[in-house]
Amino acid sequence: MANGKSKKPVQQKSEKQHRGMKVVTSGVCEACKTPCSLGISYAARMRVPGAIGKGVPCILTKKE
Repeated sequence: MANGKSKKPVQQKSEKQHRGMKVVTSGVCEACKTPCSLGISYAARMRVPGAIGKGVPCILTKKE
């Protein structure tokens, strides 16, 4: 028998959304052609040995 619950499809970490914006990692921020202050500071924090991060919302991918 099948119950009424279904599993959500799993999204990759780089494709997750945060209030209409994609969450990107420091590698994407460093390669960005139009860097923002949030991305620059996040990339700098991730350069420190032992830093752990889950990404930051990218303002350039904001949906209107």
